[in-house]
Amino acid sequence: MAHPLMPKATAVWLVENTSLTFEQIADFCGLHPLEVQAIADGEVSMLQGLDPVANGQTTREDIERCEKDPNARLRLAEKAIPVPLVKHRGPRYTPVSKRGDKPNAIAWLLKNHPELSDGQIAKLVGTTKPTINAVRDRTHRNIQEIKPQHPVTLGLCTVAELEEAVARALKRRGTPEAEEGAGEREEGGEATAGGL
Repeated sequence: MAHPLMPKATAVWLVENTSLTFEQIADFCGLHPLEVQAIADGEVSMLQGLDPVANGQTTREDIERCEKDPNARLRLAEKAIPVPLVKHRGPRYTPVSKRGDKPNAIAWLLKNHPELSDGQIAKLVGTTKPTINAVRDRTHRNIQEIKPQHPVTLGLCTVAELEEAVARALKRRGTPEAEEGAGEREEGGEATAGGL
């Protein structure tokens, strides 16, 4: 469950201005009931209270409903819940345990999707163009140990990211396969790239 911004300041306001129980306030603010009790007792350094009604995080009617019924719980207003940011810019972090798998994923992509540009492969796997060239030219320092493996099964990218990159590459080339793949997705069919 999402909680309001500045939960302790919101709890201070609710303690001072409502007759809600400590459990109701704690549940709404994401705090422990003892923390709310400490705020009410003045044991916590006093913060300036933050009105959740004025901020649009809840409504006066919802507060009144909960004041009448101690078992009822306050709800955060829909517009107050921040939309999670899905797409991010910048380099992708790869855990140390998966970094050794990158050349395997590069080899698989080079073998099964030659239409992908080096930039697309670098973005999918989170690697550099010199590493891609070293795997392609077979000059990589561990070339004897590289076994092509699907990057999705290695956890380096998602199926959606791979499909999107392949579709872009095919569209850029202007091949009929790109139009067929787009038609299958529009019809609701699952066109999986690379036979995953």
